[in-house]
Amino acid sequence: MTGGTAEAAAATRRVFFGAYTTWSGGAQGIGVGTYDTANGQLATTGVIKGVVNPSFVIESRDGRFLYAVNETSDGEVTAIDASTLKVINKQPTGGADPCHLTLDLAGKHLITADYSSGSLSVFPLRRDGGIGARTQKVQHEGSGPDPERQEGPHAHHIVFDPAGRYALAVDLGADAVFGYSFTGGRLDLVSTAKLAPGAGPRHIAFHPDGKRAYVANELDSTIVACAYADGRLTPGQVLETAPPSAVRNYPAEVVVSGDGRFVYLSNRGHDSVAQFAVDGAGLALVGHTPVGGKYPRHITFDPSGRWLFAANQNSNLVTSFAVDAATGRLTPSGTPLRTEIPVCVLPVRSR
Repeated sequence: MTGGTAEAAAATRRVFFGAYTTWSGGAQGIGVGTYDTANGQLATTGVIKGVVNPSFVIESRDGRFLYAVNETSDGEVTAIDASTLKVINKQPTGGADPCHLTLDLAGKHLITADYSSGSLSVFPLRRDGGIGARTQKVQHEGSGPDPERQEGPHAHHIVFDPAGRYALAVDLGADAVFGYSFTGGRLDLVSTAKLAPGAGPRHIAFHPDGKRAYVANELDSTIVACAYADGRLTPGQVLETAPPSAVRNYPAEVVVSGDGRFVYLSNRGHDSVAQFAVDGAGLALVGHTPVGGKYPRHITFDPSGRWLFAANQNSNLVTSFAVDAATGRLTPSGTPLRTEIPVCVLPVRSR
């Protein structure tokens, strides 16, 4: 390999795209691609076929495997070998429409959030990366004032705190974030944090210090700065995520910069990424960056924190942004990538 070729190879990292396959104009499975670490330019290289509605995809702790939800009424979760891109196996979640999943700190258990059934499902992982049969199902309870979206519980997000001791499950239907301890492969409820009636909490992101967290509320277009300790979330300051508009706005993903100085949130409807500066226990709005597409469902940083990617569900585009380390400012970079109904972007930690 020549020096120039080696440099080119070193400048490319792999990325996967979660998508919907059963929708009109949908994808064939999990998209496979690369991005250029010098300019954030995305490209597609293939697809992992046979994975139905992989709307959220994560990688194992060692990067050898991928895990994807199958967002259908008969919910399943799928394991994939990240080297061969072959499906290892899949398991039923016992819940409907799983839309998110996470791994415990040890990387030995997988937990899904099943939206329509308002439940969580726990699975042990096998040595070959496959998924064992479900060992626990936790059913949420609760409802909210929105008759169309909050007739019952809707588990939308499950994530561990930075210490890996507790898992927080965000429930849009119940207007609540449930805190669970996780020992011996089992979830046990330790707290319930209630958000404003009709807020519709969707996702949560922790500050690196483990003492603060931020909740994106889908239904009332707000972000809540919270205090956090030992599995217990205490909601505090509430901020609007987009200016008033005739177009209704639905916040989706929320992420925190690696240095803990900035928080970013995707606005579906306003079609922007809102940027907030961390200000003690609260946040201060810095501004909005047009996302360059429609309905940005998922945003994420690459492992270096230099690039932010946005999956624009309703325009079949994934857009790239350079992140200014000093100001946190986002600047569009490269040509948007066209791919079918992108709803999740996974830039992997290894090349």
